Amino acid sequence: MADVCIALGANLGDRRANLRSALRAIKDVARIVAVSSLYETDAVTPDGSEGPPYYNAACRVETELEPLPLLGFLQSVERHIGRPPSRERWAPRPIDLDLLLYGDDIVETDDLTVPHPHMAERSFVLVPLAEIAAEILHPVLERTIAEIAREAGAAGVRRVAETGWESATG
Repeated sequence: MADVCIALGANLGDRRANLRSALRAIKDVARIVAVSSLYETDAVTPDGSEGPPYYNAACRVETELEPLPLLGFLQSVERHIGRPPSRERWAPRPIDLDLLLYGDDIVETDDLTVPHPHMAERSFVLVPLAEIAAEILHPVLERTIAEIAREAGAAGVRRVAETGWESATG
């Protein structure tokens, strides 16, 4: 079983429902160990344009799937929830699932890089991830997620629901 961390984000449609749907689907291939609080962040684009704000969370799971089949599964979940097949960066989306960490493995293929190559720059990923995986050592940076998150800061990341949001009604 691999210890895996996944980032979840949504900024179109019923954001919370989309994230809950993704978590329910993930249970088909993994045992969910932890889910972070729910956060809201402003959409960030390289050209400075604005989009709908994101809901962001992270989950930690145990799975027997290898990294590439897991990526394929996550992409199928995105399509099922309504993400168009084109993976245009920075575009608004009903769901975004990113494979952040796969144990202490380093994976570099044309389709997948793990650890996620931009996670250390993204507070909206690190704040929720540090809640559920603070002690994990980033296999490339050789620092804990908590250390990386402290360095990145939490500017613009607003908690909107405590842990348990994924199973609460409303």
